[in-house]
Amino acid sequence: MALVNTTEMFKKAYAGGYAIGAFNVNNMEIIQGITEACGELKAPVILQVSAGARKYANHTYLLKLVEAALQLYPEIPMALHLDHGDTFELCKDCVDGGFTSVMIDGSHHDYEDNVALTKKVVEYAHAHGVCVEGELGRLAGIEDDVNVSAEDASYTNPAQVQDFVERTGVDSLAIAIGTSHGAYKFKPGQKPQLRFDILEEVSNRLPGFPIVLHGASSVIPEFVRMINENGGQMPDAIGIPEDMLRKAAQMAVCKINIDSDLRLAMTGTVRKYLAENPSHFDPRQYLGPARTAIHDMVAHKITSVLGCDGKA
Repeated sequence: MALVNTTEMFKKAYAGGYAIGAFNVNNMEIIQGITEACGELKAPVILQVSAGARKYANHTYLLKLVEAALQLYPEIPMALHLDHGDTFELCKDCVDGGFTSVMIDGSHHDYEDNVALTKKVVEYAHAHGVCVEGELGRLAGIEDDVNVSAEDASYTNPAQVQDFVERTGVDSLAIAIGTSHGAYKFKPGQKPQLRFDILEEVSNRLPGFPIVLHGASSVIPEFVRMINENGGQMPDAIGIPEDMLRKAAQMAVCKINIDSDLRLAMTGTVRKYLAENPSHFDPRQYLGPARTAIHDMVAHKITSVLGCDGKA
């Protein structure tokens, strides 16, 4: 099977009350762990690449690794998605380079400039059979090239969504309802809360339209402890409760982005392995368990949060 775009994925997810996992990829072990779990659980998947990942690993290397995964799991629908593209030129480069979906994040512009930029990307991408995700509202937090302070973050205004979708022609919409990028989403003692009222109003204004959640890692305490117990320093890392994400997936949310939880699982496992085996220096010795940790994390998300197992 060739790479697919997200159109059919999202139609089925919306109708079925589940979401597709959009997992960020940077290297071979991450791609292997994700796709092995999806293959075993018969789950469709979106492999997404940030601008930072393209700088780190190179567009061509990442594309060829994804093509290898396709050969191994031809029965699994896979989309290759640009995460947080911030310019037309970057989105165009990914469309021309084999991606089947791109995000244009114009949320840092004013509304009219966001509309104009998003529409420009949509016109080019659609002419090449590629889907486009837009964004309204701004998530706080830090992840790769995204850095938004709490003061600059803003919830999505439901009154704008219909106009934005109609004028731009986007295929899906990322909204801000209380999720946040990175591992430090909430302060100690602060109760995590998602604005389901905003999500419900958006879905009422855009019936049947796929919604996306960014910054949706749960920052699982087990891996934060593993990092801290083996030389790391991650105090007060708090994420989104998984039951809230599952509720969102049963509503209008068809795509849930997960990055930080993969980083934590991989880093915690590597730190623990090296602490327990200080004489080892072969990267295969510690990257093998790290790959397994990615696999197990993705399998957990598919069955406990996304609900997309068996939906390939």
